[in-house]
Amino acid sequence: MRKDERKQAVDTWKERKRPAGIYALRCGAEVWVGATPDLDAIANRLRFTLEMGSHPHAGVRAMLSAQGAGAFTVERLEVLDEDVPAVARDRVLKARRSHWCDALGAAPL
Repeated sequence: MRKDERKQAVDTWKERKRPAGIYALRCGAEVWVGATPDLDAIANRLRFTLEMGSHPHAGVRAMLSAQGAGAFTVERLEVLDEDVPAVARDRVLKARRSHWCDALGAAPL
């Protein structure tokens, strides 16, 4: 790959649209709900922290030691509308995470 082609590929990757939204992390009957500015990357990020045993949430770590990383699944619950301005994104994500926690009886991440 030539230098200009590589630069174009990097620029295209940086400018890609990343969907923000709400996700659920499940292990058996336990459910945790989180919000992220990049739904495409959250599954890999969670899988890595689970495999390394370094997830920051104490409840997730407890289930991890009891069940193992293979018992966890990640599910997209909601994709945030692209029309939400960047200034309001965090507030909207927090409100939607709260909604899903109540709806599923889940703990927030």
